[in-house]
Amino acid sequence: MFLVCSGGSHSERGEMRSQPPQFDREKLKEAVWLIASHCPGRELGNVKLHKMLYFSDMLYFLREGRPITGVEYLKQQFGPTARHLTAAIAGLQQDGKLRVEEHEYYGYYKKQYVSLLPYVPERLTADEQALILDVADFVRGHTAQEISELSHNAAWEAAELGEALPYFTALRLLPDELTDDDRTWAIDSARQYAHTPAG
Repeated sequence: MFLVCSGGSHSERGEMRSQPPQFDREKLKEAVWLIASHCPGRELGNVKLHKMLYFSDMLYFLREGRPITGVEYLKQQFGPTARHLTAAIAGLQQDGKLRVEEHEYYGYYKKQYVSLLPYVPERLTADEQALILDVADFVRGHTAQEISELSHNAAWEAAELGEALPYFTALRLLPDELTDDDRTWAIDSARQYAHTPAG
C-alpha cells in the first residue's frame, strides 16, 4: 500500500494548515483525467473514482499539510464523495478528454470513465501525480464494496450523513498513536474550520 508519512508527532510530520484548503477546480479535472488515463474503463466506476480522489487528497494532506485538489468531500451512504466531481467530468467531456459510458452490471447501470487523450501534465506536480497513481493502483485492486468498507473508518465517523468531511479528519486515518500536541492541533483546527464561512 501507499506510503503516507512516518510516525511521530504532528510537528515531525510538518506543519499542517489550519485554514480550510482552497479548492482548485483545474487540479480536480486534471486528477480525474490522470486517473482515467491510467485505469482501464472497466476498473473505473463512480464509487472507485470518488475513493481514489478522497484518499489521494487526504493522504497528501497528511504528508504535506495541504490536499491536492482542495475539493470538499461529503459523507454519503457508500463513502466520501467529491462535491464538484460531476462538474469536473462535464468539463473534461467538453474538452474532449473524457468519455462517460454506462454498462449493465448485475441488473444495474455502472458508469465507466474512459480517457480520450493521453494524459499531459498541466497543474499537477510529479509528486502529486505519483501519489494519485499509487492510490489508484491500490483502489483498483479491490472491489467497490471493499473500498467502501475501507473508507468507513474513524475519519468517516467525524460527520453525519450528507455533511462535509474536513481535511483534519485525515488524522484519523493514521494507525499510529497521536500525541497531546496532535490532539490539541486537531481540536484548534476543527474550531477554526467550524467558524470559517464557506468561500
